[in-house]
Amino acid sequence: MPELPEVEVVKQGLAPLLAGRTIVDLASDGKSLRTPVPVSMMKKLLPGKVILSVKRRAKYLLLELEDKTLLIIHLGMTGKLGLFPKGAPQILHDHICWYLDNDMELRFNDIRRFGSVVLFPAEKNALLEDTFFLSTGPEPFDSAFNADYLLKKAAGRKKPVKNFIMDSSVVAGIGNIYANESLFKAKIRPSKPSGSVSKKKWTTLIGEIRNVLTEAIACGGSTISNFIGASGDRGYFQINFNVYGRKAQNCPRCSNPIKLLKLGGRSSFFCPKCQK
Repeated sequence: MPELPEVEVVKQGLAPLLAGRTIVDLASDGKSLRTPVPVSMMKKLLPGKVILSVKRRAKYLLLELEDKTLLIIHLGMTGKLGLFPKGAPQILHDHICWYLDNDMELRFNDIRRFGSVVLFPAEKNALLEDTFFLSTGPEPFDSAFNADYLLKKAAGRKKPVKNFIMDSSVVAGIGNIYANESLFKAKIRPSKPSGSVSKKKWTTLIGEIRNVLTEAIACGGSTISNFIGASGDRGYFQINFNVYGRKAQNCPRCSNPIKLLKLGGRSSFFCPKCQK
């Protein structure tokens, strides 16, 4: 599943190309995604509207239109969003196409159809954080995501620290790959109870989360299976993985074999010597 860096890469690729463009029309193959696609409502509200900006919140892309209506897109497990010249051959699993005023087409492709497209009305725009993102935690780069916040949030909890930082109600956008890599950098074992992490260690982990995410974004994200950015390029952060997917290989820090542990049904890779 695309995590925060992958969605940010798509946003950065599309934002300068979509800002100021007008949606002329749209088409859909009629298939539902994770939720039904609001095709009729989009056909009613979107044509003639100018796209003001493309933003990201958590793992969602937000296209804001001139009347403050928001088109909210989640890539799910296999979703891709890209621009194509008008009339370019359709690709299998292209489900939605928005036609733009510059003879380009914005297409949403999703093999497994776990993504979603939501139309958020203009009159509720100011309430976005209190409704649509009500249960979503702060962004990893926000000042609200700090050691005091995590210390309070984790107090008394036995939940493994890896599962804790992957909880979107705690912090937005951190998935399995980047949780593994950040915990390795911070020298924290994934299974450590979150309530036992010290303030000093939370401070270290926050710094490493930000470092790992920043590096991943600069690398265009991670392409494990089929992720590509808006330009069609694959990410290459996977060549920098320290622990993820490296079971039984040598730890890059101490040369001990990397171990695999299942936490909450997810693969957790760690060095038993370096991470305590």
